[in-house]
Amino acid sequence: MIEARTTGHGTNQAARLLARLALLAAVGSLVVLGVAVGEGGLKVIIAGFLGIVLCAAGVWWLIAHRGAMRLLGVLVAVAAPVGVLVLFAHDGLWLTALVLALCWGAALACARAALRRSRPPRPTPAVAATPPARPVLIMNPKSGGGKVGRFGLVERAEALGARVVLLDPSAPADVAALAREAVADGADLLGVAGGDGTQALVAAVAAEHGLPFLVVSAGTRNHFAMDLGLDRSDPARCLDALTDGEELRVDLGDVDGRPFVNTVSFGVYADVVQRPEYRDDKAGTALAVMPDLLVGEGVRRLDARVDDTELSSQQALLVSNNPYISPDELSGGGRRPRLDDGELGVLGIRVEDAAQAADLAVRGSQSSGLTVLSAQRVEVTSEEAEIPVAVDGEALRMPTPVVCTLRPLALRVLVPRDRPGVVLPTPPVRWRRIFDLAFGRTVAGTGTRGSTGSGSRARGSSGGSGASPKG
Repeated sequence: MIEARTTGHGTNQAARLLARLALLAAVGSLVVLGVAVGEGGLKVIIAGFLGIVLCAAGVWWLIAHRGAMRLLGVLVAVAAPVGVLVLFAHDGLWLTALVLALCWGAALACARAALRRSRPPRPTPAVAATPPARPVLIMNPKSGGGKVGRFGLVERAEALGARVVLLDPSAPADVAALAREAVADGADLLGVAGGDGTQALVAAVAAEHGLPFLVVSAGTRNHFAMDLGLDRSDPARCLDALTDGEELRVDLGDVDGRPFVNTVSFGVYADVVQRPEYRDDKAGTALAVMPDLLVGEGVRRLDARVDDTELSSQQALLVSNNPYISPDELSGGGRRPRLDDGELGVLGIRVEDAAQAADLAVRGSQSSGLTVLSAQRVEVTSEEAEIPVAVDGEALRMPTPVVCTLRPLALRVLVPRDRPGVVLPTPPVRWRRIFDLAFGRTVAGTGTRGSTGSGSRARGSSGGSGASPKG
């Protein structure tokens, strides 16, 4: 855990200045609204708010219904933002909206910079690594649309002294068994060029035998590789670790004895990925089955015990190997700032109608439909004896209760010294902290993680779960 601390007089002064600039820009937004433009500013806010609400409601009707309601949802989701823009242009409010957007954008940018300056993120400790003598790499030629062949990974790895085990796409293999055979033959490093699911299975064998593990970012998304800072656009650069690498110690997730490096999903997403057609048509499959999963006969509700906190009737639950920096980061290029803090990230979602969807769109992590926690142990229960589970994107079924835990610092990961994907995480903005920082008060928990505590720790909305969010 990170404790609140300062990092020098100069850094403190810069952070305080940035915090004051953030508050000044936020006040500037209010000035533009209340003084400079009068009623026009109020119209901008109301129109923008209604546009967000209607767009969110339209998206809900799109994904939760079929037929005429789905068509209505498409029309509303498209017409709402277009209507707002037309209103701004017709009433001459576009300049007001632009100034407000710039002021608020500047306030957020300065606030994030202030928080980052007040407590710079600590890098994951790395130690120099001795090049392996007998590395073995397992490669999936189909992963990532054929990246293994496209980047010549087999030839490059063999040129660096590695033995490559190339999987046969037509004959599913037990990659964990292949990894154990490699260890029995004297391998002193195990590695994988493939997706997160394959990475996790081989990583568990490496952790079991205390061997270093090499991640080659040849998967489609490879969240684990991204959070290690590896170059996902050129997986061949990962092989540099074989000759000039360093070692990181990171956590390894466990769900009922099965390892995971990224996430375990329960509920709606886990149901969708069970469908055989999902791999070839993700969007089409989701649209076809979501109405049944959200409001129809296929509705499934999950209960979970997150350390000492009870969650009930969740539509979806996501458990991650270390928390994402905010729930907004879970889509697209979301990042986990740490992989070695020894905690699970937990995200619970319960949205049952258009009004709750709009509330989620407007209030984000403060919405009652969203629960964000961190914990040591998560136990998921259901009225069913067995439930669908997606482990690092792989579709499985597991008997209930399903228990998720972490094995802290269990995995030795060999990475190249040059990792272009390492970035400073963007801290979530909490204005009370910005105010305290601007006026010299003691600031607790301004970094990417909260202060230490026992049991589960809220990292946003408690969503009616009984946990108290941090201030």
